[in-house]
Parts: sequence; structure tokens; C-alpha cells
Amino acid sequence: MFKNLKKDLPASIVVFFVALPLCLGIALASGAPLFSGLIAGIIGGIVVGSLSGSQIGVSGPAAGLAAIVLTAIGALGGYQNFLVAVVLGGIIQIIFGVLKAGIIGYYFPSSVIKGMLTGIGIIIILKQIPHFFGYDSDPEGDFAFFQVDGENTFSEIINAINFISPGSTIIALVALGILILWEVVLKKRGKIFELIQGPLVAVVVGIIFYVFTKNNETLGIPVENLVSVPIPEDATSFFGQFSFPNFGVIGNPEIWVTAFTVALVASLETLLCVEATDKLDPHKRVTPTNRELLAQGTGNMISGFIGGLPITQVIVRSSANVQSGGQTKASAIIHGFFLLISVILIPRLLNMIPLSVLAAVLFLVGYKLAKPALFKKMYKLGWKQFIPFTVTVLGIVFTDLLIGIGMGLAVGIVVILIKSYQNSHFLHIEENHEGKVDVIKMTFAEEVTFFNKGAILKELDSIPEDSYLELDVKKTRYLDNDIIEILEDFIPKAQERNIRTKLISERGTIENPNSYITFFRSKPKTN
Repeated sequence: MFKNLKKDLPASIVVFFVALPLCLGIALASGAPLFSGLIAGIIGGIVVGSLSGSQIGVSGPAAGLAAIVLTAIGALGGYQNFLVAVVLGGIIQIIFGVLKAGIIGYYFPSSVIKGMLTGIGIIIILKQIPHFFGYDSDPEGDFAFFQVDGENTFSEIINAINFISPGSTIIALVALGILILWEVVLKKRGKIFELIQGPLVAVVVGIIFYVFTKNNETLGIPVENLVSVPIPEDATSFFGQFSFPNFGVIGNPEIWVTAFTVALVASLETLLCVEATDKLDPHKRVTPTNRELLAQGTGNMISGFIGGLPITQVIVRSSANVQSGGQTKASAIIHGFFLLISVILIPRLLNMIPLSVLAAVLFLVGYKLAKPALFKKMYKLGWKQFIPFTVTVLGIVFTDLLIGIGMGLAVGIVVILIKSYQNSHFLHIEENHEGKVDVIKMTFAEEVTFFNKGAILKELDSIPEDSYLELDVKKTRYLDNDIIEILEDFIPKAQERNIRTKLISERGTIENPNSYITFFRSKPKTN
């Protein structure tokens, strides 16, 4: 795990700077103690990161649960009562994992997952615009369209234009310039610029700017526009920030309803993020979803026991990890230790970081998730991909994450029903044994849709090394884009495992194809 430390360590620093304000902001938006968000971030990094099978996923407090937490704290009579629901929610998630409920994650079409990534990218950019200009009335991590401060995404941007902070804006522009320079020019000039990440330089410059201008009436950055980590006076006050569940209310039915709600929403959000993160992984590794539920459940149990918020895998941190070159789970674990050590040793230094600088960092994360070229690519794939993609994006931007995904999924199902006939969808496998498996033949049905994705992915991952795989698509009249992408992602894995492949089609046989996408895009029957 640590052989890639030279890449994982710099990535963990970037994830740390992205996670820090989100941990605090989500706690604030949830109506919970600020320290509870940091606890969740630390447990999500160290505990969940260690137990998870995801190599690049990063877990922490969930923005999608903020509204549920805010309501539940009031309804259950206090934060310590709510912590009982978090612990029970973790136990329920572990049960989900034991029952192998993780397969649910495979039944979301690729167009919806891509819409989710793009929608989150747009939301990140829109939500960071006020922070970029030094207007911070809405806490970090409030990603819903209708905000906890009574405004919405667009009215908040309009308000920000009327209350621009010169100092915050200037250092945000400088930070953005540093990040772009690092990304476009310096990273290509030497390994030192890969080791020292642009976000770290931007944060250091931001701290220096704050120190030198804090007494300046024009350029000084107000305290409310800085990171706000709780500062304990001594060890006693530090440990006093931890809260513990009041198990005396465990018999209250509302506690169990809240626990099941937390477990269900956290599991669904995690599975969706796992699917999305795996698509971002340049090595196309597949996260074991049942193991992920076990890891998340364990993390939520521990987080609830010591006063932390509920945890999920978080696409904002995970994508920042990928974009910064993270290779293994070490980056997620190290970022958790960075959170723990920094809140103990240097909380005052952290509180000198301008939020506008971190907004500039998140701008780049958002842009990479929502590149304009992706809209063009999805449009070229046809209306069956573009409509669910667009509905998901708009749903996330104008409602929230889960509602937007639900809208995209509903449209995706309608599209599939329109396209589907009465033909059976199945995957037939023939094995030829001669001491060991040496030939595996996969015969695809007449129509193969994203409903078959989980089964096909499982079969491809189970193929032994040094095998010979025959993919027979002679009878296939419709092959969903999701299945084509699975086959495309399988190419580098097949090469690593010395698996030779042969594609058998009506037009002949192709040995070890370099691209399934090119082949199927040019074949009329698969369009």
C-alpha cells in the first residue's frame, strides 16, 4: 500500500485541505457541534479508509444527511440522543453488508452516474462563488438548492456580489492563478512540482497574506471568512469536546426510525459514490460494495460512540484524491491522520486559512468533474444517454443529490423500457476444462442492458489469469453503453492478468481488440 507513497502523500494533503472546511461546514449546517464534523472526518479517513476495499475513495461527514441530522437532533431531544441513532445506523449498515445489499450500486445506469459527477461539479462551483468573494453566510457543505440560511444557490451568488470582500477576493484570485499555473505549466517541468502540490502552496500564500494584511482596513480578511477550528485550552477541554450517546433512549421508536433512515440514505449515497469513484479511477479498479457497507457501518458505529456525525463515501474528496494523483487507500488514511494531528497541534494556524483560498481549490475540483467536453460527448452518444444524464444534472443542481439521482434513474428506466422488447436478457458462459480453465466463452443475449451490468462485471472479474476469453456477440442486437464501457474498462485489467481475448461478431473475429468502444460505435446493431 505504501509503495506509492510519493504520490499518495501529496494527494492526502490536498484532500485534507478540501475536507477540513467541509467537515466544519457540514457540522454547522447539521446543527451539530463543530467538532463532530472533524470526528467524522478523522474516523472516515483512518477507520473507514483502512477497512474499505476502495483504493481511492475518501469518506467523511455527508452533506446529503445534513437536513436529516438537523431535523433529527430537534425531534429526538438533543445531540446525545441522536448519537444513539448513528450507532444503530452503523449496525444496520453492517447487516446490509452481511446480506450482500451492496449489489444495489450496480443497478444505476452509467448516464446517471456521469450526471451525478457533473451535477456535483457544477454545484461545487456555484456554492463556492460566495466563499470566493468573501461572503460566507451559508456554511461549507450545504449542497442543497434551498439552503439552511433561507436563500437558494443563485440568490446567494447575487448577495455575494453585493458584499464582496476585497482581501478575500484578491487572495482567491492569486490562489486560483497559482493552481492553474501548477496544473498547466509547473507539473510538467519537474518532479518537485508533483511532490509539492499547488493547493499547499496556495494555502501557505493565503496564510501569509492574512498575517500581513490583518490590520489593514481594506485588505484585511474578516475572521468569519477564515477556517474556524475549535481551539481547546488544554487536554481536558480537548477531550471535553467529545460527546457520548445517551443509550437510555434506545427504546424510543423514533430513535430506530432515524437509525434506519440514516443507514438507508448513507448506504445509498455511499454506493452511488463508489460507482462514480470507480469510473474516475485511471486503473479501473472495482470496489467490493458489500465490504464497503461493512466498513461504513463500522465507521458510523465508532463515530456515533464518540460524538461524530454520520459518515459516507464522499465524491468531492474522492475526486480531489484522484485529481491529485492518489493511487491507494494510503492517501485517505493519511488525510485522516492529518486532520487528527492538526486539530490537536496547530488549530490556530488552521484558523488563518482564508476560506476563499479553499474555494479556489474546490473550483478546480468542480471544473474537472463538469468539463464542457463531457456534455458534447454525452450528446454524441445519443438521446438514450443524454436525456437521463441531463435530467440527473438538473435534478442535482435544483434539488439535492439523492432526488436528482432518483429523477435520472426514473428517466433511465423509462428509456430502457422504451428500448426493450420481450427478449430475455441473460449471460451464457461455457467453460472448457483441461486440467484448468483455458477457454471461457461468453455468449451475449439479443439485448443486454445495464440491468445485466452486475452479473457481467462479476464474471469478468472472476476470470483466472492466463485464460483465453471468447466474447460472442453474433446474436446481440442491442448492447447498452454501460456494458460497452465495462468491456472497455476490462482491456487494461485483462492485459495485467495475461488474459487473451477474442471478439466474435457477424463481421468476423478480432483477436485482443484495443478498443471495444470503437468497434461497437461503428456497428449499426449496437446503436
